[in-house]
Amino acid sequence: MTSNTPLPAYLVQRYKGWKATKYVENKVWYKHLAEDGQHPRAMVISCCDSRVHVTAIFGSDTGEFFIHRNIANLVPPFSPSGDHHGTSAAVEYAVTTLKVAHIIVLGHSHCGGVNGCHKMCSGAAPELEQDSSFVGRWMDILRPGYDKIKDIRGEEEQLRALERQGVLVSMENLMTFPFVRNAVENETLSIHGLWNDIGEGDLYYCDGDSFTPVT
Repeated sequence: MTSNTPLPAYLVQRYKGWKATKYVENKVWYKHLAEDGQHPRAMVISCCDSRVHVTAIFGSDTGEFFIHRNIANLVPPFSPSGDHHGTSAAVEYAVTTLKVAHIIVLGHSHCGGVNGCHKMCSGAAPELEQDSSFVGRWMDILRPGYDKIKDIRGEEEQLRALERQGVLVSMENLMTFPFVRNAVENETLSIHGLWNDIGEGDLYYCDGDSFTPVT
């Protein structure tokens, strides 16, 4: 049964505030977007984590980014089947229909999904090994990354390394999509990996297998 409960009062008030200020001030731009469609320059694949605020980090305007969010900002490898593939569908639409020029995979510190993957792969979360666990089966995508960091000394160091592996694994998997590879080879698309330290506000970019601060 679906819920007919009204929106929480604080959300109603925020909506009214947005409609009376930002919308009114940019009414022409919103009508332009509605009538002419979206033409984003980049796709951002980020985590569902509420602390990851993509538009705030880059100071972007409405219509500038095509944003897809999922658990731990992962991209699965190309695997056509009869199953539902939300992330793969978003990538396909961004590349083949919207013709974005860039795909950015944005990882972050203290990621709950990555922490769950670490526990699962180290044997500390048997519940995630169950076939019925959506989170566990999704985090299987990151298992190859865990194999690369499991010998690092210290759990916190392993977690930070695994968060960055999530970005690297996703970038590698993006290149298994034929339409992505073709666009990259034709130099109409570039792929970028980023990692955000939430507490410090720092941003790092993928430079080979390492991450360098954005300065």
